Amino acid sequence: MAMSFDPFNELDRLASALFQSNRGQRLMPVDLYQDGGQYILNADLPGVDPGSVDVDVDGQLLTIRAQRTEPTSDDAKFLARERPYGAYWRQFTLGEGIDVERISAHYDNGVLSVVIPVSETAKPRKIEVSSRANAREQMTISS
Repeated sequence: MAMSFDPFNELDRLASALFQSNRGQRLMPVDLYQDGGQYILNADLPGVDPGSVDVDVDGQLLTIRAQRTEPTSDDAKFLARERPYGAYWRQFTLGEGIDVERISAHYDNGVLSVVIPVSETAKPRKIEVSSRANAREQMTISS
């Protein structure tokens, strides 16, 4: 089997092993974007048991928790061990104008998607500007 050696990749792996314990917080990369009247948050959680995913809102704080369980086998002898196991945890502060009652989430193919709708009162709306000239024209037309 041919293998390549990347010294920078090996340095990253060693630094991660030194500075991150198995019990610490794991990286949960996210994309957050606005699409029309809602925000979409996509979080990568590959290999996480869907039953361990917890999303909750407390006031203006959105919290995501998940657990990736390490496979256990007494006979396993790892040749490479690079996949992180343990707890995943992220918090996001929600701004004003979010409809927290309608936040929804689903987990599919290792991606957690959270839909955060903007409340109707916070959405931009067009305000009609009237003037006396417009009011006189309307009075003349209706008379």
